[in-house]
Amino acid sequence: MTTDTLTRIDAKADRRPFASLGHADHGWLNARHHFSFASYHDPARMGWGAIRVWNDDEIAAGAGFPPHPHRDMEIITYVRSGAISHEDSMGNRGRTVAGDVQVMSAGSGVRHAEFNAEDQTTTIFQIWIEPMTKGGRPSWGAKPFPKDDRSGQWVTLASGFANDADALPIRAEARVMAATLAAGGTLTHDVGEGRHAYLVPATGALQIDGERIEARDGVALAAGSYRIEAIEDAEIVLVDAE
Repeated sequence: MTTDTLTRIDAKADRRPFASLGHADHGWLNARHHFSFASYHDPARMGWGAIRVWNDDEIAAGAGFPPHPHRDMEIITYVRSGAISHEDSMGNRGRTVAGDVQVMSAGSGVRHAEFNAEDQTTTIFQIWIEPMTKGGRPSWGAKPFPKDDRSGQWVTLASGFANDADALPIRAEARVMAATLAAGGTLTHDVGEGRHAYLVPATGALQIDGERIEARDGVALAAGSYRIEAIEDAEIVLVDAE
């Protein structure tokens, strides 16, 4: 791991400060990359376990991604502010608003477009997770997740595990989770052996095992148990994958 872009917390966790993320400003799209993506390449940051992409995107009003193809990837979009409108080659159309989630299993291949049809900037986390198996029929879905329901607790937004019945299904041995914490509130998360978790506070500052994590920093968590404390009111997104 490169010391200029990654800050060691302890033997189990690594912090990636927001200012050190890969950056591409296209005018209509201002993107930060937690892992290597497009023209940003860092051989030490090719992914974390099955988590391949975590992009922090700001999309200008009236702009977006024109139709383009994907295959063999689970793509999760967490809308932080504004809304994103989706169209795909399967005939799906939808509008996902702040706090809600959409997922697309690209499977054997799909084309989709994502646009900000709002009159304000839309901000999203776009997360890609490698599927358990390649191919299969592509699919898309979206669901509201009220923030009040995650106050002080983890809520599973998307999951490849059958017992997470209220979550959007994905084809990966992974969970996408979120929580909101008032300042001074705490949560824990246990990462099992052989698994990888990645956490980003969308808003607010945290402490993880005593280390300060600012809003939009990323933290890679290896196997172990972690105590997460909110220094400020915080909105947290976490992926736990193989």
